[in-house]
Amino acid sequence: MLKINAMTAGFILAATAAMAEPQTYQLDTSHSQIMFSYDHLGFSTTMGMFSDITGTIVFDPEDPAASSVEASFPIASLMTGYADRDAHFLSADFFGSEAAAPEVTFKSTSIEVTGEDTALISGDLTLNGVTREVVLDTVLNGRGDHPMMNRPWIGFDATTTVLRSDFNLGMFAPAVSDEVEIRISVEAMQPE
Repeated sequence: MLKINAMTAGFILAATAAMAEPQTYQLDTSHSQIMFSYDHLGFSTTMGMFSDITGTIVFDPEDPAASSVEASFPIASLMTGYADRDAHFLSADFFGSEAAAPEVTFKSTSIEVTGEDTALISGDLTLNGVTREVVLDTVLNGRGDHPMMNRPWIGFDATTTVLRSDFNLGMFAPAVSDEVEIRISVEAMQPE
């Protein structure tokens, strides 16, 4: 029979407790993007993206529902691939309050685990000076040591749909779709 002395048992218990603690990750700005798309007059699907995303993920591997997410990105990072459209979106017709609200923020309020690697993350999205609840349909892509950075890494994809009119961005709706589909892909790292 295997005997474990009190000191060995203490080390095992301490190691197990440390592994079960929530882990904090910082978003990797260079590998995190928010893509959006909407129907343009029934003729095409117009796409764009935001970048320069910063934030924190606190991931609890033992109780994922107890995890949390906070993120933000600047409106000025908008890019649609057409400079005149970008300028129009950043004008008073759409993000005219950019000077008053230059950042978009998201802060989770609850997480419903729906599968081994999936969850619905509810949270407050503040966009254009307006805060609304959104639900992110989220997939954990991977978690482990980054092969080049040699430190713990985590990655998620998420989707949601918002009504731009909810955020005072409804010009030309419904001819130009009020619904905007959003796809999010992020990587995050544990601080050194």
